[in-house]
Amino acid sequence: MKIKILIFIIIWLVSFFNFSFADNSEKVDQISKNLRCLICQGQSVYDSQSDFALSMKILIQNKINEGKNDEQIYDFLKSKYGEWIVYDPEINKNTVLLWVLPLILFVFGAILIIKKVSIK
Repeated sequence: MKIKILIFIIIWLVSFFNFSFADNSEKVDQISKNLRCLICQGQSVYDSQSDFALSMKILIQNKINEGKNDEQIYDFLKSKYGEWIVYDPEINKNTVLLWVLPLILFVFGAILIIKKVSIK
């Protein structure tokens, strides 16, 4: 009877630790997909296999283990590497043109199309 209880406890502990590690790896993947690799231009940290990307994944894992949330991790990385490291930058005075320019181009294109159609 004691052996069955011991086996049950061991199986429960192993499954518990597997689930907790899976949650952290999913969180690391989620965060690393939104970060640029500074070595591999055009690739995310998630997609890259450079030494920088691998060390970033370890850093993210360590920050998660410290109890940091996504926003705190992003803030740390932005303070260390700058706003450029994040694929989805915040709207501020430096990035407002980045956010508004596509809308301006879309409206300008729509006006040109309407004028072309109304001329005929």
